[in-house]
Amino acid sequence: MDFSVWTSWYSLLLWAVILGVNVSPALAEEVSDGIDVEISGLRKIEDGSVVSNIHTSKWRVFTDSGRDFFLQGKLKKAEKLFLAALQEAKEGFGDRDPHVASAYNNLAELYRVKKAFDKAEPMYLEAIKILEESFGQEDVRVAAALHNLGQFYLMQRKLEQARGVYERALKIKRRVLGEAHLDYADTMYHLGTVLSLQGKYKDSEALIRDSIRILEDGGQGESMICTKRMQQLAQIYITTHRIEEAENVLRKILHIMELAKGWNSPETVIAAERLALTLQSLGKLKEAQELFKRCLDARRALLPENHIQIAANLLHLARVKMLDSSKLNKSNVAELDMAKDLLSKSISVARGNLVHSVREEGNKQSYKESVTTGRSRQSALIILLQSLDALSLLEMKRLELEDSKKQDPYNSEAESALRGCISAYKEFVNDKSLCDAPGVKAEYLLCLKHLVDLLRDNRKTSKDRSSNAALQELKDEIKRVEVELSKKGGRRS
Repeated sequence: MDFSVWTSWYSLLLWAVILGVNVSPALAEEVSDGIDVEISGLRKIEDGSVVSNIHTSKWRVFTDSGRDFFLQGKLKKAEKLFLAALQEAKEGFGDRDPHVASAYNNLAELYRVKKAFDKAEPMYLEAIKILEESFGQEDVRVAAALHNLGQFYLMQRKLEQARGVYERALKIKRRVLGEAHLDYADTMYHLGTVLSLQGKYKDSEALIRDSIRILEDGGQGESMICTKRMQQLAQIYITTHRIEEAENVLRKILHIMELAKGWNSPETVIAAERLALTLQSLGKLKEAQELFKRCLDARRALLPENHIQIAANLLHLARVKMLDSSKLNKSNVAELDMAKDLLSKSISVARGNLVHSVREEGNKQSYKESVTTGRSRQSALIILLQSLDALSLLEMKRLELEDSKKQDPYNSEAESALRGCISAYKEFVNDKSLCDAPGVKAEYLLCLKHLVDLLRDNRKTSKDRSSNAALQELKDEIKRVEVELSKKGGRRS
């Protein structure tokens, strides 16, 4: 198989690892299928003008304590307190009071995080209805509740519903708060995220750029909120093949992170890794490799050697060396040897994480811990599959360099690495958090396709090495996985 074809496949994967890898507990947020959703969306939408009574103080204590537990991830305790706050609000102010709307909103946010969507939606809608009755449909408190409902729909990828409520919230905030207000920019950014997911990149870019400008004009251009929005803008540029523009934004993000956090911080390392991947896709391999090395050194100072992010960094470095293989010749394959060593270490770390997670699966975990563990498992299996796939590519390149005159180009080590992908997938995919993960299935699908292509090429010179039955079995498996991915909306070509 032509080496350039393989490398073009890898260019499609440059951003795939970022989502899976950057999920360390220290940085984790509530997300669903890669959609960034705020966990701290408990907005004070009650009316402070209501006369206080005995229920007011109880409602406030229950609400504030519930929010504290919520932000700590202690959802069961938070739920009890929010329910108590709801009861106090009803007894103290009546069923149609803004305090009741606030209590409904907080409960809805909690159920959203717990993914108890059937409980959450009626509470969002009831909160909005009460606020509209109390203050009118164009009140900013209604806009705040609509924004929360938008997050609820966004989390479920109900994009049209999310778009509708965000547009209404944005209209209200523009009229009441003005176009320079940070809360207006917040809803603008979320609406831009929805439009991006709908493929409406031009409109999305305009909204996100404006939301960034408002933050910059307000003196928050170097805030973490702003860098998060810059990252979304960079992703739009990557998706629309404007890689140089993405590079400029990512350089700005890295500069901000270095000044704010220093180099040896998880946030700065993530920013550097994203820039390095973009430089790699542009062919700026020397600078990309230097950044990856700095990331690896920083991560080794921050994390244990067996952490899954270490494995990801090793994989990135190996890929850069392989992509730079145009400089190699038959008498100089040292870069491939170093790349193979990096891949071997990456495979070992990723597999070790998977085996460990399987052993620990039976332990009782909190909701937040179980979510993090599930993501870590997905990251580990994705990196394991990608590392084995890369190892197959490396062995093919080695054969090309060392045995170019050999009449039989069959490479058993390349095939063995790809079959290792299939074995690894089947070994670990019984885990619920892995078998339903579109990202894992997508990587498995790539391995299957690469193996089919390798076997098909081998048959041109040696028909007895791959039977028609074996190839057909692989093709049937490819079709099965493609159907599963298409049902989940996670298919990647």
